[in-house]
Amino acid sequence: MSAEAPELQARLAARLAGQDGQGLKGIDMTRAPELIDDKEVFRGPIFVINQQQVAMFRRDGSKETIDRQLIRHAPCVVMLVHDCAADAYLLTREYRVGAQAYVFGLPAGFIGSGESPVMAVLRELREETGLVPGPEGARGSESHLNPEDGWIDAAPDVYSSLGMSNELGHIMVLHLRRWHQGPTDFDPGEHIESTWVSWQELCGAGVTDAKAMVAIQHEAIRRLKEH
Repeated sequence: MSAEAPELQARLAARLAGQDGQGLKGIDMTRAPELIDDKEVFRGPIFVINQQQVAMFRRDGSKETIDRQLIRHAPCVVMLVHDCAADAYLLTREYRVGAQAYVFGLPAGFIGSGESPVMAVLRELREETGLVPGPEGARGSESHLNPEDGWIDAAPDVYSSLGMSNELGHIMVLHLRRWHQGPTDFDPGEHIESTWVSWQELCGAGVTDAKAMVAIQHEAIRRLKEH
């Protein structure tokens, strides 16, 4: 977020408040909503669902109570990996339950406890594809990308679906100058194929995951600026 963003957001909030046409019955969005009730109704291995009651304040001081379901989900990382020397990109394919099919995508995964997004990117990349930044024989850093091996271009962080989930995706483009291939380390039930493709092939592969598309469009802007 830029330094000017809070000031701009305040001006836009004031503009919206003046145009809603509801007077004192309108919701006062300068006051934070109040969480009245929060009950866990489902717990699975990947996410938890909570049933919530939230009070929103009107400008006349009264309240409006709404019901919402929140999917609590660990933050995640999504990475577009670029081999600078070959000008190639890493494309994956795996089963995705949302599509009920094997689909093309990018390496991704959850951020573990105590991990930074960059640490999670390097770990997930190694586990899912076997790719390790650095020359053969080097393990590579587990906390950062060494400058001689490449650099990271961070795209905007995005929520997957703000209307129902708190999953925040940290999206990055890894530009690798050198790397080597090691073994993969899949989770139980995880099966991932990966291959290097050209930019044209990546754009035409039919990737539909929203976070992956943010990474691809972020790289598209960089390529346009370079050319």
